[in-house]
Amino acid sequence: MAITRRLCAKQQRALEILTRLKRLYPDATCSLKFETPVQLLVATILSAQCTDERVNQVTPALFERFPDAVAFANADVAELEHYIKSTGFYRNKARHIQGACRRIVEVYGGQVPKVMEDLLSLPGVARKTANVVLAHGFGILGGVTVDTHVKRLSQRFGLTTETDPVKIERDLMRLVPQPDWENWSIRLIYHGRAVCQARQPHCESCELVDLCATGKQLLGVR
Repeated sequence: MAITRRLCAKQQRALEILTRLKRLYPDATCSLKFETPVQLLVATILSAQCTDERVNQVTPALFERFPDAVAFANADVAELEHYIKSTGFYRNKARHIQGACRRIVEVYGGQVPKVMEDLLSLPGVARKTANVVLAHGFGILGGVTVDTHVKRLSQRFGLTTETDPVKIERDLMRLVPQPDWENWSIRLIYHGRAVCQARQPHCESCELVDLCATGKQLLGVR
């Protein structure tokens, strides 16, 4: 019974947080620029340990040179690395992009699959990338995207004590209604960038601080 009460309290807090986030960021959407699911897949792989802003600077020329999965699959890897070098970890990213696109060509007829398990079979694709592609490439809500912002803020709000992204996602899927899974992630990302930053969160100006145990502790209030 106590566990049920705690779960209900967390669900209520999560819903109130989501309501305020929707008001604060009504136009929030995926920051990566893309035109096709394969472009979104590639951009999301590039976004690991890199800002979306930097990725968006790289992808116009990249997508002009490699417009589809076939082009990426057949790319000269050194040339591919050259295009994406400024995103960091470019050798691993180039290997993952080419490996994923080769499997897309060989197994899925050149089309990015729409099923979570199939996406997870692609080299370099974990649940974060798969959730982004499903949500923004196909309008399918397969889970909650957990990036560094979503992880940090969900912990600060006391909605999870987990550190593993898969376990954090599991906790959040219990608290947030499925139609709002991606709304939750996108708006937390916006709030994490603008207010609840990693090193210096602006708790004094945060409109969610009354719902945040970490924020209230930092401000010295109860």
